[in-house]
Amino acid sequence: MPTWNIRLLETIEEMQQVEELQRLVWPGSDLDVTPAHVLVTFAHNGGLVFGAYADEKMVGLLFGFPGLYEVPDGPHPKHCSHQMGIHPDYRNTGIGFALKRAQWQMVRRQGLGRITWTYDPLLSTNAHLNIARLGAVCNTYLREVYGQMRDGLNLGLPSDRFQVDWWVNTIRVKQRLSSRPRQVLNLAHYHEANTCKLYDVSLAESLDAPGPLVEPPEHFNIPDEALLLAEIPPDYLGLKSVDFELARAWRSFTRELFESCFKAGYLVTDFIHDTSGSRPRSLYVLTHGESLLGDLTVDK
Repeated sequence: MPTWNIRLLETIEEMQQVEELQRLVWPGSDLDVTPAHVLVTFAHNGGLVFGAYADEKMVGLLFGFPGLYEVPDGPHPKHCSHQMGIHPDYRNTGIGFALKRAQWQMVRRQGLGRITWTYDPLLSTNAHLNIARLGAVCNTYLREVYGQMRDGLNLGLPSDRFQVDWWVNTIRVKQRLSSRPRQVLNLAHYHEANTCKLYDVSLAESLDAPGPLVEPPEHFNIPDEALLLAEIPPDYLGLKSVDFELARAWRSFTRELFESCFKAGYLVTDFIHDTSGSRPRSLYVLTHGESLLGDLTVDK
């Protein structure tokens, strides 16, 4: 059983705890901390602020606010999920999934059908949660969306991000959030299905590799296949700490790769973290948009 619980926050004292946890999760720049007075304004005006607590200590945070997105018949409402962070001592314990599930429940209660947020596409752990476990999809790549960030995790790297769509009323998402465990997929499942493997942009066998195995051309020649696989480093932050220039090369390469895939009509629909071989491998699964329509059916 979990040793923590999730709470919907409302008071200024609770928001001050959220401030402090932000400083711990993203150290090095107090200017990037969302202040308590803004958080309490979110909470009292349709926004949602959640805290995860272990023995009355806040160990996880999640907050967002209502927003709009444009469709041909005009603006539609959505929930913009801005930030989630977990205390370093409580990562990989399921708190992130529980926070997002609480958010999903409350947003559905508000009558909204879409949640969006951004994350660094080179962070394997975040990709596993957002895409594989939660069932979000992505066909939007944002370059330098936050400018030059000053915290310890992002300093010196372009702040490129995936913007993901979480269609909260779809069969796909409800299945991912159900109590039935999902089958863990690895590369063998896709090889057996004769899946087209897009570029093997792996890190060779060591962190001192000169860079991604293929230099990014101006435009990738995207094959016309039902599924594509695109590999990223399994531990991007570890790579960054060892070889910063290689980390920057990965950012440039994957920027061109994903922008080309999205322009060709593909969406990120799944994520594989495969530990069955001699070294761990992390790969995105991309599906052509027309192939995904049945997966995004709204469950009435």
